[in-house]
Amino acid sequence: MNILLVYPAFPDTFWSFRHALKFVHKRAAFPPLGLLTIAAMLPEHWDKRLIDVNIEKLTERDLAWADAVMISGMTVQRDSARQIVDRCKAAGKCVIAGGPLFTSEFEDFTSVDHFLLGEAEGLLPRLIADLENHCAERFYESDHHPDIHDSPTPLWTLAKLKRYASMSVQFSRGCPFDCDFCNITALFGRKPRVKSAARVVREFDSLYAAGWRGPIFVVDDNLIGNKKLLKTELLPALIEWRKGKRALPLQTQVSINLVNDEPMMQQMVEAGFDTVFIGIETPDELGLAACDKRQNLHRDLVADVKTIQHHGLQVQAGFIVGFDTDTPSIFQRQIDFIQNSGIVTAMVGLLQAPIGTRLYERMRVEGRLLGKFTGDNVDGTTNVRTKMDLEPLKAGYRQVMNHLYSPEQYYQRIKTFLREYRPAQKTDRVRWPQLLAFGHSIVRLGVLSRGRLHYWKLLLWTLFTRRRQLPLAVTLWIYGHHFRKVCRLHLA
Repeated sequence: MNILLVYPAFPDTFWSFRHALKFVHKRAAFPPLGLLTIAAMLPEHWDKRLIDVNIEKLTERDLAWADAVMISGMTVQRDSARQIVDRCKAAGKCVIAGGPLFTSEFEDFTSVDHFLLGEAEGLLPRLIADLENHCAERFYESDHHPDIHDSPTPLWTLAKLKRYASMSVQFSRGCPFDCDFCNITALFGRKPRVKSAARVVREFDSLYAAGWRGPIFVVDDNLIGNKKLLKTELLPALIEWRKGKRALPLQTQVSINLVNDEPMMQQMVEAGFDTVFIGIETPDELGLAACDKRQNLHRDLVADVKTIQHHGLQVQAGFIVGFDTDTPSIFQRQIDFIQNSGIVTAMVGLLQAPIGTRLYERMRVEGRLLGKFTGDNVDGTTNVRTKMDLEPLKAGYRQVMNHLYSPEQYYQRIKTFLREYRPAQKTDRVRWPQLLAFGHSIVRLGVLSRGRLHYWKLLLWTLFTRRRQLPLAVTLWIYGHHFRKVCRLHLA
């Protein structure tokens, strides 16, 4: 069979980095890791092609070549996915769909021929056998989560690596926590399942052999969900792998209890991690208790963030307003927390209830569900009837976003972060893409931007006090350009 794997487009979102990517002439932030892994699981004698519409167009010639089309995506890609499915069916193609979007909303895609409702490792072999025997069913699902220990190395040869800003690798699936607004446990369970460290290293080897020398995002929803295996197997293996100057910067997602284990933080930095995303959500204890964010309770969260920064890890974080316990004071409290902590990349959104979460079910039972969520964390929408009236909630949200991403406050937050940050890794030599991005930043941010005065003040401060961190500062300046564009788009 000729299998065309298609990845839908992302709209202009907080995490698309669309406006930042222009500075380094990249088309997308990350490749479609799920589809590349699926491709590696298909029979070798099947021909495969990948079309990521974030970096290239899906043409009629592509569709004419295909016997079947496999499509995967997340909720935020819903509109693009629907258009792609319609095009494929108009061309008379068999469509096979899976991933979070289709697992949660398969009933909305009536023209799809076959669905994988869950993780492919436990479902794809059955579909392949049925396709080859011409007896494929419409739905493939399982009541258990598969072992991913031997999940294959993604088929990187299908991807145009040079068009991406970062690569992706996965170690584990699942999270031991059960926050009521998060659908990770619904999709992947509460018991983290892991790949072997040797297999993960092989994935790193395959990327390095393909010529990749940029950052890698370890996409686990909570890398420290299985601390024992992380500390005894994966991190030592990555530390060993880095020897021989294979010093690729790593990013991942963790929970705030990382701060409780100083040796593990040191190990992560030694393995190459320099950035972690943490779901902080709110500085309000009542809000944390209401959403079952127990791991964040009874802490000095600002001090915890600064401790992580001191160990050489930049903290990115997610925040939510609109909890039932929120009062009008929450907006200024969120602003103060984010500014004081030096969290430069702060994703703030209104409360949303994804399908499959306990929050979604509670809102449905209480008659407070207003439909499906968009999947865009910062578009200023909510699909629940909040206790706070919607207009004051939206006004407060605009206040938070306008403050956080005004040039003056954003650049001040960078300065706060750089004062706390203690990178353990030596600064790598400056490469041509970084110089190019710096040059673009001078023109776009230092000359053409309304915030140019704050840009030059921070540039001079960085040169005189944190010269080694200038490449990181440039990256954060460029991120800010993207975040301001997205905020203006949504807040309008």
